[in-house]
Amino acid sequence: NVHSSNQLSVVLVLLLGFTSQRVEGICSVQHCNDRTRCVLSKDQRSCKCTTGYYADQCDKHANIKVMCGRDHMAIRATEDFFKYHNVSLESLHFPNKSCRAQRKVVDGVPHYMSRISKDQYLTCGGKPLEKNHTHIFYSLSLLSEPQVNGNIIRDPVIKINFTCIHPYIKRASLTFPVIPSSSETVIHVDEVDATIQMMLYTDDSYSKAHSSAPTIELRDKVYVEVTVTEPADFFLLMVSGCWATQSPQPNTTEGYVHTLLRHGCVDDQTVSFLNVSTGQSGRNGDSSSVRYSFDMFRFLAEPHELYLHCTVQLCEPDDHKSCTPNCNSISKREAVRANPTLGLLSYGPIRIEMPDRPSSNILMTVVLPVAGVWTVSFFLIILITVAKAGSRRLAKMGRTDNSVLT
Repeated sequence: NVHSSNQLSVVLVLLLGFTSQRVEGICSVQHCNDRTRCVLSKDQRSCKCTTGYYADQCDKHANIKVMCGRDHMAIRATEDFFKYHNVSLESLHFPNKSCRAQRKVVDGVPHYMSRISKDQYLTCGGKPLEKNHTHIFYSLSLLSEPQVNGNIIRDPVIKINFTCIHPYIKRASLTFPVIPSSSETVIHVDEVDATIQMMLYTDDSYSKAHSSAPTIELRDKVYVEVTVTEPADFFLLMVSGCWATQSPQPNTTEGYVHTLLRHGCVDDQTVSFLNVSTGQSGRNGDSSSVRYSFDMFRFLAEPHELYLHCTVQLCEPDDHKSCTPNCNSISKREAVRANPTLGLLSYGPIRIEMPDRPSSNILMTVVLPVAGVWTVSFFLIILITVAKAGSRRLAKMGRTDNSVLT
């Protein structure tokens, strides 16, 4: 087995097998001391060259190289390796004989190379795709036609089995359900699955998640975490956009909409990213989890509750460029939401706590002052009435005294 990797961090498996191979000359039991180049047979009566080595003394290397790209896979070995085994360029092919090898000079050394695009994989005889929880397997075989002499074959037939093992790649593209305490789903990416979750937490320690639809006061911090839960700590995750609506529907045209993140960049001045490890200021897209916070708000009109929606993007572990937002060139949120290659999470409802004054306070400040005005007015009316009655009585008594004197 030969394991290698290219700039895409693709795991490679290479198997080299021959229908028969006898190593002549100096390669004998007595001289087979370097096990990296030759291997003894089970009966220890003969030896053969290990994978990739050839020649009578197993001292030459075929320089077999497998190349796995985003949209292609290829294999090559030195021309001398094939000539040593009497394998011509014309006899090399994949299981589909129409997919043949070509001669190519690399760094001054001639090689035989076979290369196909991803679209040609099945056509050229690729094996049915296999997968596990973390990778996809693309397997092919490079074969040589047997050299027939009359009714016998004397030279070995070469068969090189190689496999490109790709991690989950591409981008997510499935709508998440609305769940009060969290938002989670399985995203189908090509032939594999990945699980992403969005949750709200009570504070910046991110140790306790809200267990039900949260009620948060205005201007309090809202702590959001979006993470890849399966496979854990493998992908890079970027939150491309986040916005709040009054409706569970992310693309609704009814009610108000407020944007928090736009194309991976802050669009609300209260938004700040937090580092998952340190809890300090962080960045978007540099790990498999993204944490950020914003200040709670409400819309002008009822209902006074909101739903949070976020688009996410998955990237290969070393593909930092695709998961690094370009905040100097921000596209419109509508364009991001319309991109079919982005996964969508929705969370809600998030309710706003609306503090109202107690009714007793209203009675004290409104009813009692009004009652005081009426009481004072009634008292003044009584005083005025008493005063008028007193004046009339005095006037009557005055007239009676005058009559007596007369």
